[in-house]
Amino acid sequence: MEEYFICPECGSDDVEVIKERGRELTLRCNECGNVWIITLPKLVKVPLIVSKHERSFKTFAELPEGEEIKVGDIVETEDDEVRITGIELEGDKRVNKAKIGEIKTLWGESLTYPKVIGVSIYLPKGVTQSFKVKVNRNEEFVIGEVLEVGGYTFKIEKIKTERKMLRHGKARADEIVRLMGRPIRARASRSLEIYRGYEGE
Repeated sequence: MEEYFICPECGSDDVEVIKERGRELTLRCNECGNVWIITLPKLVKVPLIVSKHERSFKTFAELPEGEEIKVGDIVETEDDEVRITGIELEGDKRVNKAKIGEIKTLWGESLTYPKVIGVSIYLPKGVTQSFKVKVNRNEEFVIGEVLEVGGYTFKIEKIKTERKMLRHGKARADEIVRLMGRPIRARASRSLEIYRGYEGE
């Protein structure tokens, strides 16, 4: 976990550590010459269950003791960026926020692994063809866009996100749960990759 320091006198971030004793650091500002001492918070190893779709991996996050963490926050592990989706206290109690030190386990979703979203294509006679597709988390999808998946060309009519159902506008893959639409005879703007299950790194 990288630390960034700001000079309390002039606000510069051109700061160097000139002495280190345990968690006590002596800092000097290279802009104005101000010297001051800070004590870094104690870091606590918190168990973290990271989800990569149907697979989960146990790791831990080193977080400052006493700081509050909430669902939706992003934490860094040695090799991943993880968005917190659940916080568990002793007694298997689930909460939306808690202080580091009270937490038994954190649950999260890897942000470096592609997003998997559902696609529902409404065919004639009440038949629905469903797929799971793998997309880049920053990819955007727009209502009215024509896509191809599994041999079907369809137009997006609705986008279900984690918070609401969209009937116009656009959304980023990272917040999309499902794309919905009907087949159309047109040229697709892009093809979607069908998700075939977890692939280890």
